[in-house]
Amino acid sequence: MFFKNLADEIGGIRARDPAARSRLEVVLCYPGFHALLFYRLAHRAWGAGWLVLGRFLSHLGRLLTGIEIHPGARIGRRLFIDHGMGVVIGETAEIGDDVTLYQGVTLGGTSLQKAKRHPTLGNRVIVGAGAQILGPFKVGDGARIGANAVVVNEVPPGVTMVGIPARAAQSRTPTDGAFCAYGLAGHELPDPLARAMNGLLDELTALKARLAELEAASPSRPPAADGAAQPIAAAE
Repeated sequence: MFFKNLADEIGGIRARDPAARSRLEVVLCYPGFHALLFYRLAHRAWGAGWLVLGRFLSHLGRLLTGIEIHPGARIGRRLFIDHGMGVVIGETAEIGDDVTLYQGVTLGGTSLQKAKRHPTLGNRVIVGAGAQILGPFKVGDGARIGANAVVVNEVPPGVTMVGIPARAAQSRTPTDGAFCAYGLAGHELPDPLARAMNGLLDELTALKARLAELEAASPSRPPAADGAAQPIAAAE
């Protein structure tokens, strides 16, 4: 069973990374795969009550791969950690099947209580490089988290989140099942320059409308013959 699961995970990596040319290359050259090996051993030790051994094995994996996975975390099948350096997965984090994490991702906690304090990722979630998912909430199946996004609230299934704090960039992801590297297709990325220009245009339109209202409400005065400003009559 153990070797069957390893073969399953290798196949999942090859399906999502065109750079993986063979199973042997994945076994020898992919730090995400190595980190999972250390995690599986550490998680077994942790579950058996050998807590210090579990943490030690996890620490060895971190030293060798740059990926930190707490042995108490729960990870499903075919997790793909691409590149991987700087990935942190906390103690009470839960990850479903066919999830993809890129470098610099943090599944962190915001509480010091010894309870559920890390996020739960559903199946087929993609988390882009540098993204931070912080808190004991769920990220729904098929959701995408854009690079460098900071997610602090629950994410519905199929939604793409970008920004700090993260907000929905697209209501639902495509249903064709195609894998989307780094969690975002190019057409989904908001253009910050276009967004700023649109904001300025909206503000200019509102100001022009307000100016027209003020001109319509003010009494009209005939201009002076010599072009000078018309004097204001003294109040009676």
